Amino acid sequence: MAKSKLTTRKETPPKTKRMPASKGGSLAEQVYEQLKEKIITLHFLPGQYLNEGALCAMLGAGRTPVHQALQRLELERLVEIMPRKGVIVQPDSIAEILKILDSRVTVEAELARNAAQQRTAEDTEVLKMLARRGYGNGQPADVDTFITGDRAFHEQFAKMAGNVVLSEFARSLHERSIRYWYLHLWQTMDTRATIRQHSAIADMIAKGDGEAAAKAVRDHIESLRERLIKAQSATRRAPPPPR
Repeated sequence: MAKSKLTTRKETPPKTKRMPASKGGSLAEQVYEQLKEKIITLHFLPGQYLNEGALCAMLGAGRTPVHQALQRLELERLVEIMPRKGVIVQPDSIAEILKILDSRVTVEAELARNAAQQRTAEDTEVLKMLARRGYGNGQPADVDTFITGDRAFHEQFAKMAGNVVLSEFARSLHERSIRYWYLHLWQTMDTRATIRQHSAIADMIAKGDGEAAAKAVRDHIESLRERLIKAQSATRRAPPPPR
């Protein structure tokens, strides 16, 4: 993937019509989901200042739901609300993402273990399909396609575990780590390795082997951790651009 794809996310989106509350959630919830998605996919960049008034105009929402959404995002450490200065998107931190990945190892391994115990034939078939057919069917994929497949797979086995509280926590951690795919990991994206690792998780869940499924998750996330560290090391070693 070329870097030019990333830079397009800086463009200002067109003003939208006011969003009505829907059966799928309150207006505040919709605003929260939209702002969170724009942060994790780099529509809003790390270190960028956000203006509540501009966000209201962009989303077609009032100040109350926007302010409530920003407060939730601050709790998730995606933004920082600075009195009398505005809102800033939390900057990139290698230490932060490593903590997130360490947390994902613990949470998602437990979810995989539970999924193996709670599995149904129908859910297992969906999981196997998501493991093997996502991410451009094994071909080189752009980062958006890759992440869509990755999210669907992890959400599926979390749902199969039958623990809503743990699943929501895992979803939050996974979404926070997505931002680092856009920032760094697209450089080391390995579609075939991901399919192989996801397939190992799905196969162990299908067999009802919770311990093996948990180990497959740990191996998968540790592989991601190693790639992140390598990408950071390569960036530090890169020569400065010519003057």
